[in-house]
Amino acid sequence: MFDINNIRNICVVGAGIMGHGIAQVSLMAGFNVTLIDLKEELVDKGLKKIEEGIEKIKIKAKLEEGISISDLLRKCTKSTDLVSAVKDADFVFEAVVEKMEIKKKVCKIVMQNSPSHCIFASNTSTFSITEIAEDSKKPEQVIGMHFFPPVATQCCVEVMKGEKTSDDILDICVALGEKLPCVKGKRLSVRIEKESPGFIANRLLIPSLIYSNWIFDQAYEKNIPWEQIDADAGAGQLVLMGPCQLNDYLGIDVSYNSLKSYEKYISPDFAPGKVLTKLVLEGNFGKKSGKGFYDWRNGTPKINLSKKAGLFNPEIHLAIQLNEGCKLLEEEIVSGYKIIDDIMLKGTNMPGPFSVGRLNFKNWSKLLEDIVEKTGKNYLKPCELMKSGNFLKMRR
Repeated sequence: MFDINNIRNICVVGAGIMGHGIAQVSLMAGFNVTLIDLKEELVDKGLKKIEEGIEKIKIKAKLEEGISISDLLRKCTKSTDLVSAVKDADFVFEAVVEKMEIKKKVCKIVMQNSPSHCIFASNTSTFSITEIAEDSKKPEQVIGMHFFPPVATQCCVEVMKGEKTSDDILDICVALGEKLPCVKGKRLSVRIEKESPGFIANRLLIPSLIYSNWIFDQAYEKNIPWEQIDADAGAGQLVLMGPCQLNDYLGIDVSYNSLKSYEKYISPDFAPGKVLTKLVLEGNFGKKSGKGFYDWRNGTPKINLSKKAGLFNPEIHLAIQLNEGCKLLEEEIVSGYKIIDDIMLKGTNMPGPFSVGRLNFKNWSKLLEDIVEKTGKNYLKPCELMKSGNFLKMRR
């Protein structure tokens, strides 16, 4: 019977931020890794990032004793030919662009050309695992494994079944997640047995973009500088980055594509706003393209946070997250709210919404009702479990 002990050869499709991060921790766990992308320069760039990442860990004395950087890199090969690269693969991680048609195509090619036991794991942020797997030969061996950037330091992976994923495959993937090292300690590998768009963390975070989109468009119409919106959010104090800088860092196209996915599958209220749409049409995706809300062409921008606009309320983001967490409980995606808070802390370095929401759910419910009235975005209405406070009985 195939189990985690049989996994030796791992392929990672996509050499970008998530792909090279997954490849790095797979190498550090002792696997043979093949890094795959469309162009050789993309693979080379990813390989260089892996080397730099391992060097940083070595400097911090976090690399396992007796293992050299050169030893690890010798176990990593590169390829631009997906068909031939997966012929001996035991496990394939997909970390390509967040477009359903591309993910489905990659899944189909991998499952047609890999060994019969090969498992395919998508790192999708928002898409349905069931839909990604539907054209493949082996949907029971397709699963979602969602990591957080940077993969080597953010100690969480969400492992979620599609409708046809077998329980045996889920067991193997949860065990594999636990085996992949993290600089900060043991990796939290979360078992999710019922499919949810966006897993757990993105299910909480992406609805906040409904509010951020509205704020971005308001600021643009009123000619308010983006720095003042980030100052409103408490950037550099309450949070590491405000919503404008964070979107630039993660990729404005990623936010845009995630919203388009949610618009299609969940609610029209997720439609990207005018500002995000304009930036994407201009090719200004943030840090990776050099420009977004800010100019990144000369490195990390210096953002003046001395003045606030008084437009963005960070408490509303927390209220939206609490509401989504309560919906997850209502839908029985999770049985208790502690795991939601654990995922947020381990995956995003942010406290989960329940830790603070336990004392604020009444005020936050009112905030959401007010913002629905202002924006017309009915998706943000507080659910009954949040308004009643009955989630307080569901910590386990």
